[in-house]
Amino acid sequence: MAAAPLSLRTQIREELSCSICLDLFTRPKVLPCQDTFCQDCLQDHAGRGGTFQCPNCRQQVRLPRQGVAGLPDNRIVANMSERFQQQATLSVDTREQPQSRNRCSFHPTEEVRLYCKQCKVPVCHECLDESHGEHSTMSLRKAIQQHRGPVQALINEGRGILETYCSFIRGLREEERRLDDQKEQADNKIDEAYRQACDQIIQKLTEEKDKLLSEVETNHRQNKGAVQGQKDVVWADVAELSSVCDGAEQDMDGEGGQFLSHEPKLAEVVGRFRHKTLPNPLQTHPAVFQPKVRVELVCTLGDVTVPGAAPSATTKTICNQTQFGRCGSEPGQFNWPLGLTEGEGEIFVADLENLRIQVFTLQGTFIRQFPTVVSSGEKMYPDDVAMDGEGNLWAVGRVVMSVVGSVLRRAVGIGRDDREFAVQYNKQGSVLRQIELQTGWNRGVAVDTRRNHILITQTTGDWRRHGEVLVFRPDGTLVKTVGQPQGMEYPLYITMDEEGNILVTDYDNHCVYMYNEDGRFLFQFGGKGSGEGQMNGPLGICTDRTGNIIVVDSWNCRVEMFDKTGRFLRHITTDMKSPWAVAMAPHGQLMVTDTKEHTVTIFKHI
Repeated sequence: MAAAPLSLRTQIREELSCSICLDLFTRPKVLPCQDTFCQDCLQDHAGRGGTFQCPNCRQQVRLPRQGVAGLPDNRIVANMSERFQQQATLSVDTREQPQSRNRCSFHPTEEVRLYCKQCKVPVCHECLDESHGEHSTMSLRKAIQQHRGPVQALINEGRGILETYCSFIRGLREEERRLDDQKEQADNKIDEAYRQACDQIIQKLTEEKDKLLSEVETNHRQNKGAVQGQKDVVWADVAELSSVCDGAEQDMDGEGGQFLSHEPKLAEVVGRFRHKTLPNPLQTHPAVFQPKVRVELVCTLGDVTVPGAAPSATTKTICNQTQFGRCGSEPGQFNWPLGLTEGEGEIFVADLENLRIQVFTLQGTFIRQFPTVVSSGEKMYPDDVAMDGEGNLWAVGRVVMSVVGSVLRRAVGIGRDDREFAVQYNKQGSVLRQIELQTGWNRGVAVDTRRNHILITQTTGDWRRHGEVLVFRPDGTLVKTVGQPQGMEYPLYITMDEEGNILVTDYDNHCVYMYNEDGRFLFQFGGKGSGEGQMNGPLGICTDRTGNIIVVDSWNCRVEMFDKTGRFLRHITTDMKSPWAVAMAPHGQLMVTDTKEHTVTIFKHI
């Protein structure tokens, strides 16, 4: 039994020792990684630098403005270290005191010979007379004999409990080491994955550079060859004409009339060149210096996972883009993603055929989902979504009353027994209120947060369509209609810019209409075609912070940017399969749904 206390004391001392100085903690400071060190040891280790690595787990630590002294104190460790030091000092003092007779601590001249059974303390005769006279006593020797066993049992039990606690602390320390090792392995895997990613990008760019240089060299060689060939032809003519002129001119001053012999040849050559024209200038094709490579790279991190990411979702980074989703019904997958919007750092996507709205982070990580239902509990196929000023979501769509597929219904406009709604949900998907709409075609929704109005596009008619924008209050009261005099045929998506202007895409008229906040027509732009500024079936629309207008040009498979006057600026992307809807995040990220790829693409900078 004698070795156990020493072992426990050693273990406790190890737990309360700094791993730098290997001594008991002095003014212990705790790092963000939860490792603890003496303040002076950290000061020596960190120096004056703003950042340093934790000596244990190697995690980067940024010092506060006050330096090491500004790090949090580990008060529990400080108190335990101080108590351990006091106990160690007391033990040393006790061992160093000379052995003496058993004297009373209250009466040093008296020897302790009795034991007070009531107070359970050894006493001398003076103590007995002063305080314990009425108490039952026994001899100290007999008390020692009676209590030695129980006290030793309590000591053994206490030592056992201490061993349990120390064992638990050792387990926690092992868990700390395991977590540190796990983090280091994850860091290494990420570093290796991105190193490989960079190598692949560099390799692809190098290959593209070599290809472009080869193309430029071939083009240059062909152009130079053509120019040289034309030079050779012209130089031959120059040589012939120069030769006859030089020969005749040299004999012009002679008295013997030698130049006369040159006249026939001169007349023949000059006559031949008199009506001969020079070749047309070469139309060379300049060398193209424009990288064509589109580096697509999905970094595989082995078993490194991101907490909260949906296991079925596919997220990949393509240079300036982040793309997530694929066809399916699992969380993070889509079946015809249509409209989308952003609110407080979350992306809300109308997942049409899965009859739900899915919510993601701006990095493409799946967060949650909820079914699109009306107040009666019937499921609704959602066309579009928009965020209001109170952080609630408005979705528009239809409740299908028969078994005909919803995509077919939308394509041919059948299903007059269906019902259409605008439904307000909170962010968790609870129905707050709804507005029943006239049955028609696909529609879009936007919210005028200044006036708390809900703007919804509506199209009626079969082969001759009529379009308009309905403006409601949240309680369903119709305020006004917009757009009838301009002959809108199939208005689909709608948005409002920073100035409160209303912008609507017309799928059939291949243009965009703009109205002021009161509904007065301002202008329209676009027109059917594939040239710059033209459109073929425009769908989604949004604006950026500067007022530029972004439009999905669906049949041309591109997304275009116009200024606030409708003047074409540029193409944002031209290689999506079937772009559908767009939305803008607060920091300039553009989000685009693709109904063929069943994805959402985020352009980080446009």
